[in-house]
Amino acid sequence: MAKGLVQAEIVFPVEFYDVDSMRIVWHGNYVKYMEKARCALLDKIGFGYLEMEKAGVSFPVVGIKLKYISSLRFGERVRAVAELIEYENCIRIQYMLYNNETGVLTTKAESTQMAVDMKTGETLFLCPKVFISRVEKSCSEKGGQG
Repeated sequence: MAKGLVQAEIVFPVEFYDVDSMRIVWHGNYVKYMEKARCALLDKIGFGYLEMEKAGVSFPVVGIKLKYISSLRFGERVRAVAELIEYENCIRIQYMLYNNETGVLTTKAESTQMAVDMKTGETLFLCPKVFISRVEKSCSEKGGQG
């Protein structure tokens, strides 16, 4: 996967309510895990969902790609890494989910989000300047990584 402009990671347990009868994470819950990592990334940039709302913009997801490599199971801990790879016309984030204990890569994913003006409902074909400036500030701090 491409090296991201800004990266964030979180570690959390696989909860019982996320698994099927075989104690394997149900495939749809990987999207929830992506969301956890995306929130950590947006918070690191300083443009989480509350800041988006204050700026009058939302970023609905318009595309998701997932590649399942290995299963996660109840009781394991997940390390979810989110990397921002595009931010001027849309937000594009790559994700890598790992079994935190073994280091095994379990899932690769990507999401694309487009900016929408909350008052008019119109799609914005450029991300808001406030978002772009916060990304660029994050990139300049410690090389954007961490």
